[in-house]
Amino acid sequence: MFKIMTPGPTQVAENVRLARSLECTNPDLDESFVEFYKETCEKISFLLHTSNETLILSGEGILGLEAAIASMTEPGDKVLVLDNGIYGKGFADFVTMYGGQPELYTRDYQETLNVKELEKFLSEHHDYKYATVVHGDTPSGMLNDVSAICPLLKKYGILTVVDSVSASFGEPMNISDWQIDIMCGGSQKVISAPPGLTFVVISDDAKKAMTERKTPIASFYANLTTFAHYYEEKWFPYTMPISDIYGLRAAIDNIAADPDILTRHEKIAQAARAAITGAGLKLYLHSGYSSTVTVFEVPEGTTAAAILEGVKKDYNIMLAGSFDVLAGKVIRIGHMGNNATFYNVREVFAALDGTLRKLDVPLKASMEEIFCENMK
Repeated sequence: MFKIMTPGPTQVAENVRLARSLECTNPDLDESFVEFYKETCEKISFLLHTSNETLILSGEGILGLEAAIASMTEPGDKVLVLDNGIYGKGFADFVTMYGGQPELYTRDYQETLNVKELEKFLSEHHDYKYATVVHGDTPSGMLNDVSAICPLLKKYGILTVVDSVSASFGEPMNISDWQIDIMCGGSQKVISAPPGLTFVVISDDAKKAMTERKTPIASFYANLTTFAHYYEEKWFPYTMPISDIYGLRAAIDNIAADPDILTRHEKIAQAARAAITGAGLKLYLHSGYSSTVTVFEVPEGTTAAAILEGVKKDYNIMLAGSFDVLAGKVIRIGHMGNNATFYNVREVFAALDGTLRKLDVPLKASMEEIFCENMK
């Protein structure tokens, strides 16, 4: 087995694997599971600093994004799509799919969204039902300041859908104070459970927008309103993946027991960036660096495929390239969740040092040594 140091899925702890192997009850009929589900949802809300309701859905993180858009969008709705990354742009496809009219606010993919520029734009253009924003763009490692962006949008009466799949729990998140209406997360990133679950945290304003629609939601599986009375009625709209949720709960409990999780992610990310630039390589981003993913450009004289294969073959470590406009151009290190330890990331840089030298890529210094020095 390879050591996965990808930006999700991430390494899974033993207690999470064991929780997934527990004997199953019938989640459709056993009311004790309904209580377990609700308690798990409430733990997620608590850790994200909100009393807003969390729902866990049976599907990978993309399902949460689609469910948010499907539930919020009616034909003809104008939706502002904040686009400074591949996943930012991708929201427009969902909006179109459900009959909305996306308007892209496209900015430099190597820069975090400039809040002052956005405020100037909104002062003249604010006739939108809701806006989409990516907190952490996994393909590029971009981080956007949703603590400033979402209150600004709300000031103009614009609801917000935030993709925090690769950022939540590795970056600060305060849903209520930041006035986020729907936040989407996933099991396989910082949470460090296997892929297969997404969760959405929904404000009262978002629920009102869903229930006061004039047209029905054009989906069943991606319809968030089907969960409206699940607890009172002790009845889920579809059979819950009970073993996955047992594992997710164990992973959430691990996070709750880790008070240093945010500072650890931040320190490792800073040291990782120092290692890359100190060795003479180039970070892809110019600003907006995430604490969960670091992305650097493929140096001249080699290819992304050669680097990834060398690290995997010689060091048994799996890193990631990227896709879409970044296909073949960058390498991504996922230092999130259980990946985010000193020893894990040190091994990555030792492997990159060896691989790049073998590929005759000149380095100014050892990335492993720079990383270790910056972690002291």
